[in-house]
Amino acid sequence: QLQASGGGLVQAGGSLRLSCAASGRTFSSYAMGWFRQAPGKERKFVATISWAGGTTYYTDSVKGRFTISRDNTKNTMYLQMNNLKPEDTAVYYCAASVSGIFTAQRMGDMAAYGYWGLGTLVTVSS
Repeated sequence: QLQASGGGLVQAGGSLRLSCAASGRTFSSYAMGWFRQAPGKERKFVATISWAGGTTYYTDSVKGRFTISRDNTKNTMYLQMNNLKPEDTAVYYCAASVSGIFTAQRMGDMAAYGYWGLGTLVTVSS
C-alpha cells in the first residue's frame, strides 16, 4: 500500500514536499514515480526514480524545480517542489513500477506501474 501526503495550498513561488510512504510490502527494489492529474484532465507523468535512487527522469515542465528522491530505509519516496506555479495545481499520485525496464519512455507510461496510492491535492494560488 502506498500513501501520498504533504499536499496543501501554497502561493506561487512557494515550496512543498510530498511524501509517499509504503506499507504492507517493501518497495525498495521497485522503481517509483509521481504522476499528477489536474481538474478535468488526464493523469500525467511528473518524475520517476530507480530502485536505488541513482537515476531519475522528469517531465520537462518541472525540470529544475522538482526533485524526486527516496529513502529505502524508511520505505518512503519524496517529491520536493520548489518555485511552484498555478499550473502545478493537481492531485499528485505516487506509484511503484512493475516494469523491468527503466527508461524515460517506459517510466513515463502509467502502464509501467502496478501499485498506486491515493493522491494528495496540491493547490497553487497566483
